[in-house]
Amino acid sequence: MTDPKGAGLMISNGLVGLCGAVVAQSNGYADVNMGMGTIVIALASIIISEVVFRNLGLASRLFAVSLGSIIYRLLLLAVLQVGLSSSNLNLISSLVLAACMMLPQVEEKLRLKQTFMKGFKHD
Repeated sequence: MTDPKGAGLMISNGLVGLCGAVVAQSNGYADVNMGMGTIVIALASIIISEVVFRNLGLASRLFAVSLGSIIYRLLLLAVLQVGLSSSNLNLISSLVLAACMMLPQVEEKLRLKQTFMKGFKHD
């Protein structure tokens, strides 16, 4: 194969399959839903880091994603400390992610409102 992107995809898929086989061998079983929590945490980390830390370069963005993961875990720890049951963790997790995704739009609306009010007071 002469396409480097295709070769990279084949190598990465092979490594993912190898890691899955090692985890299944270590656990003694394999389940279809084994990696769902990891995917949710990864997406939450990326979303939180994009909301909190904006306009970064690649190296800084990678560091920000790890900080986003820490922030996500701290938020979940705070939810558990409040006394909510762990079965409600998925609900709280999705609410936190929805709030993080809405935050830039809310900030923009507040900024527009402040600009409008500032212009209205000067007239």
